[in-house]
Amino acid sequence: TDSEPIKGPPYANIPVVALCDTDSPLEHVDIAIPGNNKGKESIALLYWLLAREVQYLRGSLDRSRGWDIMVDSFFWRDPEELERQEKEDPAAYQTQEWKQGDDWNAQQGDWAEGGAETWDAPAAGGEDWGAAAAPAADANSW
Repeated sequence: TDSEPIKGPPYANIPVVALCDTDSPLEHVDIAIPGNNKGKESIALLYWLLAREVQYLRGSLDRSRGWDIMVDSFFWRDPEELERQEKEDPAAYQTQEWKQGDDWNAQQGDWAEGGAETWDAPAAGGEDWGAAAAPAADANSW
């Protein structure tokens, strides 16, 4: 049953660490980590927080710096569902191959044409920031 992994470790002096919700029984749990254990996104976040804290405790990550691993890496993705999505829209899953020597700074597509907008436009409201506000429109004129 589901209780065997919780009841067995104390016989071998192994501590039990559990991600517990408010309705979780704590009978054979040594360390309870509070959190929502119902949704896959919340469990992924709990694992991400736990993995980050382990990195802090090991000294391989400094607390003053952020962790560059995104929480998305901890989400469970069903391989069959991913294959089905890829078959439905293969263009969304194609990646562009970059080879050594490719120019990453080369302008491509619409960016090379410059676009219609310029950064020379005057500020909204004019240049005089100290000028009186425009009169309010009549409340009855829609």
